[in-house]
Amino acid sequence: MEYVTAVPHPRSEAAGPARGGRRSLALALLCGALGAAVALLATRQRWSEGTAAVAGGSFPLTARGSDVTGVPAALAVVGLAALVAVFAVRRAGRVVVAALLALCGAGTVVAALLGASDGSALDEKAAQAAGDTSATVHALSHTAWPYVAAAGGALILLAGLLALRHGRRWPAMSGRYERGGAPRPRRAAPATDPDRPEDLWKALDRGEDPTGA
Repeated sequence: MEYVTAVPHPRSEAAGPARGGRRSLALALLCGALGAAVALLATRQRWSEGTAAVAGGSFPLTARGSDVTGVPAALAVVGLAALVAVFAVRRAGRVVVAALLALCGAGTVVAALLGASDGSALDEKAAQAAGDTSATVHALSHTAWPYVAAAGGALILLAGLLALRHGRRWPAMSGRYERGGAPRPRRAAPATDPDRPEDLWKALDRGEDPTGA
């Protein structure tokens, strides 16, 4: 009795990695873009609040994420640029840009978590309002927005790790304009009929000599 061993079709073998590359590409784009948007949005929100005593009275103070630290917003912008640049480079350059993307995500996470308990921004506002550098803020509290910014940084980090792991299978931005590494031949100009005035004018418009001299 003979047994027949099924041999997978070459197209089916190639389709698996191709589908995996497309999925990782879509996931990286989603995570990177969403993470940068979330981090930028979070830095515009209120991170901390408290009460400062001035001239026998007290008034509330608030600090946004951009007041506490500008690092998450800056790294989110750099990470978004690196996400786009991943498709403009190849080979070693793509690895370097993917590593930069991952570092931007990690830096955003660290900076946001450090700012979650930072009260120096409110102390500076209290000192400016009271005209006294020793003035401080009381009843200091923090919101959840720093952790939202950290979550955005984690998404950027994930996009960078995906680019490092699967980036070699992703297409390059200029790939569809190339065929076998050779430039496309220029289309030959149509022949000019000296007996047709319209052909003569078209040749002159193209900067050609219609007489062929």
